[in-house]
Amino acid sequence: MRSRLPWTLIATAWSAALLIGCYAAVLRPLVAQWSNDEDMGHGFFVPLVAGYIAWQKRDLLRKLHPSPSWWGLAIMVWGALQLYIAAVGAELFLSRTAFIISAAGLVVFLLGWQYLRALAFPVFLLFFMVPIPAVIYNNITFPLQLVASRAAESALGLMSIPVLRHGNILELPQQTLSVVEACSGIRSLLSLSFLSLVYGYFFESKRWVRVALFAATVPIAIAANAGRVTLAGLAGEFRPELVEGFFHSASGWVIFMVAMALLVAFHQFLNRTWEATRGRR
Repeated sequence: MRSRLPWTLIATAWSAALLIGCYAAVLRPLVAQWSNDEDMGHGFFVPLVAGYIAWQKRDLLRKLHPSPSWWGLAIMVWGALQLYIAAVGAELFLSRTAFIISAAGLVVFLLGWQYLRALAFPVFLLFFMVPIPAVIYNNITFPLQLVASRAAESALGLMSIPVLRHGNILELPQQTLSVVEACSGIRSLLSLSFLSLVYGYFFESKRWVRVALFAATVPIAIAANAGRVTLAGLAGEFRPELVEGFFHSASGWVIFMVAMALLVAFHQFLNRTWEATRGRR
């Protein structure tokens, strides 16, 4: 088995290179979108983090015995059919996820189900490098815009700043703020969801805590984005030029770091609550 394993790994490496070559026409525009789409800036880190996690599992993978399965070929055919349907219908999400499905099928075909189970988490992370479908994106962003504008309206009102809201537009004495798609919070939500999974994997062993951290990304991202809109409205009342340009971009990074800090704080709260509960028993 030891003499067979290196050849199996070599065959897997060659097959992976061929698979990437076959999907090059799909992967090149995807990487380009990571560079141009601010919502997908985290896409560059996804394959790197997934690869690092897979590399960390190398000792476990060495202990497994390759058991190729023809079901892997069926999964690869599924991926190819999905790619064909996506090409006919000009559907980017299906074509890009077809690559991940085919990669999973390749692992099963050459190495077996045990290897795919061992690599299930890094393979799942790869889906975060694919932008969500436009239909879902459009249905999510506008409600998030309304939530952010409503929260900002309430917060500014508490600070005695007159504000009149029309949907996602805030009318203030010195300015008019429009909570557009870029300010909906979807960007921080996608990035924070990915980071919460990675953070939970490295710093938490309890599965229920990992699930709670992932679920907490939604309210944390919404609250952080509402805070950003409120900050923009407050700053604009004193210096309207701060609403745009460098301050606007920098505030996004600051708020995202605050959201990450809130996620870590929530993690600490969960662990301390769990320890206190166990201590009472």
